Amino acid sequence: MAAVFLVMLYEYSPLFYIVVVFTCFVVTTGLVLGWFGWDVPVILRNSEETQVSTRVFKKQMRQVKNPFGLEITNPSSASITTGITLTTDCLEDSLLTCYWGCSVQKLYDALQKHVYCFRISTPQALEDALYSEYLYQEQYFIKKDSKEEIYCRLPRDNKIEDFGTVPTSRYPLVALLTLADEDDREIYDIISVVSVIHIPDRTYKLSCRILYQYLLLAQGQFHDLKQLFMSANNNFTPSNCSSSEEKITGRSLLEKVRLSKSEVEPSENSKDCVVCQNGTVNWVLLPCRHTCLCDGCMKYFQQCPICRQFLQESFALCSQKEQDKDKLKTL
Repeated sequence: MAAVFLVMLYEYSPLFYIVVVFTCFVVTTGLVLGWFGWDVPVILRNSEETQVSTRVFKKQMRQVKNPFGLEITNPSSASITTGITLTTDCLEDSLLTCYWGCSVQKLYDALQKHVYCFRISTPQALEDALYSEYLYQEQYFIKKDSKEEIYCRLPRDNKIEDFGTVPTSRYPLVALLTLADEDDREIYDIISVVSVIHIPDRTYKLSCRILYQYLLLAQGQFHDLKQLFMSANNNFTPSNCSSSEEKITGRSLLEKVRLSKSEVEPSENSKDCVVCQNGTVNWVLLPCRHTCLCDGCMKYFQQCPICRQFLQESFALCSQKEQDKDKLKTL
């Protein structure tokens, strides 16, 4: 039927030629103008071109010095029955307090109390906020600038083998790092770090790892410390760098973002931009947290070159002034 109608238009109506020529002219004009960047109706553009024009906001960072460091030693050997070994690296004398079987709900209530009620700057403050909703507590004194291995475990007479089926109401271990000297709490913005650690048990055999780390600030905020996805062989060690939420200074880049070499994917040209393979990686892309672009290539991308996710925000690990200082030091 449609073919018959077109044949009738072709034979009897000169308007058919006019409509066809006019349609071709409109479509061709729209494509040409769109190619040269002119503003044309959205219907003539695909969704990818529309998304590319979205502005990527640069996140404003605040420089904060983190006095605490905590990682798990030999996570494969950790369990509820055998215990766990933690390695601390603190810039000041500190206290490591471990809470076994800490209530999940009470812990997050305690974090909210840090914001609205009182600051959790001491183990006693967290204990008051938890209302003693934990099974066992142990505390250790940590000397400054000494990487100490602390062995933690439940008492031998404790017959706990698991914390119930998933989802559990208790975390296996919550580790709190606080400054031992009250005067040091006036120096640092970060006054304590809460680490939620999973330890495999009889029921839930997920490998041992740090699930969450919260930086508690003296001003009453707390931030969830996130990992950056970057290479473990990165030789880029500027004097001042940042994590995904706070800018941390005074250590190598992996230590500043609290990443161990086993937690990131290695590559051969780790310090090189994944695009030009020449510039030094300096930009973190959000929300995917890939750290893969140099200063020169960053301005050309609205999508992550690794996972192709559209960028919402980004921030630089180091400013241009800090990079210039590093270049002068190497010379």
